[in-house]
Amino acid sequence: MATPSELSTPAMGASHGKGGELPPPRLGQPRGKSRELPPLPLGQPRGQSGELLPLPLGEGRGEGGLCTQRYILRLADAALIHGQRLAEWCGHAPVLEEDIALANIALDHIGQARALLSLAAELEGQGRNEDTLAYHRREPEFFNPTLLELPNTPPGDTAPCFARAVLRTYLWSSFATLLWRALTASTHPTLAGIAAKALKESRYHARHSGDWVLRLGDGSEESHRRMQAALDALWPYTAELFTTDAVDAAAQASGLGLVWADLRTPWLADVEALLHEATLSLPPDTPFVSTGKFGRHSEHLGRLLADMQSLARAFPAAVW
Repeated sequence: MATPSELSTPAMGASHGKGGELPPPRLGQPRGKSRELPPLPLGQPRGQSGELLPLPLGEGRGEGGLCTQRYILRLADAALIHGQRLAEWCGHAPVLEEDIALANIALDHIGQARALLSLAAELEGQGRNEDTLAYHRREPEFFNPTLLELPNTPPGDTAPCFARAVLRTYLWSSFATLLWRALTASTHPTLAGIAAKALKESRYHARHSGDWVLRLGDGSEESHRRMQAALDALWPYTAELFTTDAVDAAAQASGLGLVWADLRTPWLADVEALLHEATLSLPPDTPFVSTGKFGRHSEHLGRLLADMQSLARAFPAAVW
């Protein structure tokens, strides 16, 4: 499946921009006979034969409902997948201090994921636990934003890009700080408690990664080039953070959480201020919207899960 920065062969009938680049496709969307992109229903479960099933809004307002669990899983999967990507830097960061820092940030995310997955399993009431949800779900059962599953190595490169890693961490952590702050007021006491702890961690993550964005963006000509390239590649995926569906609406109605789209204005204000200070140019918005939080992912998540879940799937009865 192609992604905005990874198209190597022009699609038939695709239009090119001023520089000859292809516009980003919409991940996972089928095309009609005239290659138009029909709208996809967001956030709806499917039956055994693939038919769309209605989302049970009434149930979703209860603690054990689908909407409640889906909202929690989006938070959990975002933390888990981002933590996994950050953990890949262990032993590979450009300096020893940053190697340790990225590993610690990864551990913070894994800790958040454990708490949230345990809560999701409890709400589900089917006997599963945090390990089952982390290691025995398939790609369509994960609901993290696509931004967090993208590989550390840019298309065409042979080594991971540090600028890409710290920029992604900043973009997500600045959003997560706003999100966790709002969720401390959740009517669900366990989620409110998780949010209070995660808020302290996220503030540090945003400050630490933001310092690197500023240092590299306003540094040498080469560091600026790399950071601008990372921003151009990752920015289109941030639009997904602010898409809304019935899960968000049910969470807001029940007091469980807020609609993520409500955070766009303060998040954009924070991000634009830092990017301006870092002498980076904000890329223009595009029609592209990724769909990972609705269970439709890039091809990169499957590869990440194949690595992350390999031991648990090879020895499903193992305990440690």
